[in-house]
Amino acid sequence: MTDSDRDERLTVVIFGASGDLTRRKLAPALFHLHRTGALPQMCHFVGVARSQMSDEAFRASLLEGAEDAAGNDSSWTEFASRVTYVAGSSTDDDSLRQIDQTVSDHCAGGRDNRLYYLALAPSLYPDTLEALGRCGMLDETSGFRRVVIEKPFGTDLASAKDLNQVVHSVVDESQVFRIDHYLGKETVQNLLVFRFANTIFEPLWNRNYVDHVQISVLESLDTEGRAGYYDRAGVLRDMMQSHLLQLLALVAMEPPASPDADALRNEKAKVLQAVRKYGIDEAAENSVRGQYAGYRDEDGVAQSSATATYGAIRLFVDNWRWQGVPFFLRSGKALSEKTSEIAVQFRPPPHTIFDNEEPGITPNLLQIAVQPHEGVHLTFENKKPGTRMGTAPESLEYHFPEGIIRDAYERLLLDAIEGDQSLFTRSDEIEMSWQVIDPFVESWQKSLRSQLFPYERGRAGPAAADEFLGEDRAWRMHGADGS
Repeated sequence: MTDSDRDERLTVVIFGASGDLTRRKLAPALFHLHRTGALPQMCHFVGVARSQMSDEAFRASLLEGAEDAAGNDSSWTEFASRVTYVAGSSTDDDSLRQIDQTVSDHCAGGRDNRLYYLALAPSLYPDTLEALGRCGMLDETSGFRRVVIEKPFGTDLASAKDLNQVVHSVVDESQVFRIDHYLGKETVQNLLVFRFANTIFEPLWNRNYVDHVQISVLESLDTEGRAGYYDRAGVLRDMMQSHLLQLLALVAMEPPASPDADALRNEKAKVLQAVRKYGIDEAAENSVRGQYAGYRDEDGVAQSSATATYGAIRLFVDNWRWQGVPFFLRSGKALSEKTSEIAVQFRPPPHTIFDNEEPGITPNLLQIAVQPHEGVHLTFENKKPGTRMGTAPESLEYHFPEGIIRDAYERLLLDAIEGDQSLFTRSDEIEMSWQVIDPFVESWQKSLRSQLFPYERGRAGPAAADEFLGEDRAWRMHGADGS
């Protein structure tokens, strides 16, 4: 951010500010950005929700969520003095006019830049956007107007198209920031550096050398009191359509021609367009689903629920680089550990000349740990000490030092403020992602081939997921302890 940008006035308006997302993520992220001087000097924050609350009560609720970040830091007092609360509805014209006046008063006639964050129930997105447009609050005559929209962006292709139509009826695509917090993680961004700043991997990054790719986002916790929502979404809508397909696009994309946001997003879109689209029966054959024991006993879940809490799918990217290479995506809840990882399994050498006790050698494996213990781990073969000419797998690894990685929301909020859309999802990416996932959703609802496998809490998932990979393949997971 330049010195002139720091002199600009900015107001961050959070709709749904009394919710958990604001307390746990947005307020701590904004406070840390403020404390480190990353925000404009004249920056204010307006929280909007239906609850009746004073400014002081709202600030106190934010401090509870940001206590670890704030502590006894005197800069919290300064940050809190910039926070205002307005009780009102994001879809009500009178409420919005009051909010508009509150923001205008802060700007005192100067340039009026605004970032609207929709921390709302997704069902409120269309009415909120239309109301903001109707009240003239998206007009950029006096300053920029940017809108951050949380996932889920639609529940299928049809609803995503409808929502995109509403969005584009009131704002330009350049004003829209569809946020996926996974893209703000340091190790996800490092994937671009790892691929395109090093020449030793990119020549091997294709069907000639890669056997398959695994992308895993696994959780040890269950639905944590969100079973009512989760039972409507399931693992496909909750994780696959957003986080995992975005990771797949970054793994499989071609090098962008420039660092511009459009160049990066164009290459991601090409990958999603090239992902093979299945019919219902094909989707059943290329997936496994499971449900952890006890899920149906949780509040908001019917005893007959067939919602999957675990899913594994097999995708193919039909282009010259990746033709025939399977991409295995898996995610689930109540599993043995919490970890997110990309594993690139290389092909074994075509012929073995070494004196190993077991036939063959261990293929090279590259693992990129997104969380926890963020880092990179490469497995390679080395000679075993001794008189025999045998080999054994060894490893090279790097882990980011603890305490230096910013929270993903900090990075993404700052990018939205600065107008950088590189790490945000474009409308065509959203729709193409749903084109990939919708057949799996329909298959799991209708096809008898899509059996629902039970699994115990604290396990790695259903046994059928291991068989799903095929012979000579196994799920890869770098240890959650970094080992």
